[in-house]
Amino acid sequence: MQLSEPAPAKLNLSLHVRGKLPDGRHALETVFAFCTDGDRLEAEAANHMALAVVGPFADALQDQDNLVLRAAKELRVAAGVGAGASLILHKDLPIASGVGGGSADAAAALRLLTRLWGIDPKHASAVAPKLGSDVPACLLSMTARGEGVGDALQLLVDPTIAGTPVLLVNPGTALSTRDVFAKWDGNDRGPLGDWREGRNDLEGAARMLVPQIGEVLDWLEQRNDANFVRMSGSGATCFASFENEGARDDAAAACPSNWWHLASFLR
Repeated sequence: MQLSEPAPAKLNLSLHVRGKLPDGRHALETVFAFCTDGDRLEAEAANHMALAVVGPFADALQDQDNLVLRAAKELRVAAGVGAGASLILHKDLPIASGVGGGSADAAAALRLLTRLWGIDPKHASAVAPKLGSDVPACLLSMTARGEGVGDALQLLVDPTIAGTPVLLVNPGTALSTRDVFAKWDGNDRGPLGDWREGRNDLEGAARMLVPQIGEVLDWLEQRNDANFVRMSGSGATCFASFENEGARDDAAAACPSNWWHLASFLR
C-alpha cells in the first residue's frame, strides 16, 4: 500500500531577529503560515530505506544530504523500528528559497512514516527539533507563533489567514540561510506584536546577497489588490496576499518568465 503526504510551503508572515542565544543561534519571533501547495512525499513499506527525487527541482538535490532520509533514519532509531520504506519525493519547491522546502519535506517524512509504521506520533515530535529549527512548525503545518529559534510554538487562531490567496515569487536564485544570518546587522528592532505590523529583519541582509529580491518586492507591491507583501524566511522567495483569487491569478499570469512563482492559498 502506497501512502502520500503533502509538504506545504512555509511562509513567515513576520520574522523578528531579537539577538543571539548562548549556543550561537539566533533568537527569533515569527509567525508561520502554510500554503495549500508545496512538495509531496510518497512511501510504501520496504525492507530497506531508499529515496527517489522527481520533479522540476530534483536535480538540485542529487548532491545533497537530503533531510527526508535523515528524518526517516532518525525516526526509525527513536521509535525502535526495524522496517524500511521506499520513498518518492516530488520536489516542486525551489531549494534554499525561504519557504521551508527541506524542512517541510522532513516534516512530511515524519508524518508519513508515523502512519506507515504505525508508531506513536510522540517520536516524530521528539525528532523534529534535531532536524532544523523550522521542522517543528512544518510538522504541525498550522498557523503558529514561533519563538526561541522558531521551535517554541503556540498555535495562532486568526480567521483572516485561512483561505487567503497568495502568490509566491522567487527570482531564481538559491540563498543560504547561514549566509543571510551572517550578514544580519545585529540590531534588535523590537518585539513582534500584530504580524501585520511586523517586518522581516533578514530582508536587508538577503537583499545585499541577492539584489533581485528588491525587484521582486517592488513588482509585487505594484500588483492590483495586493494587500500584504513580504520576503519569507531568509529569502529569496517573496510573497503577496490578495483580495481575491482573480487578482492573484492576474498577477501570476504577469510574472516575468525568468522568475519562479506559485499561486496558492493559505491553509
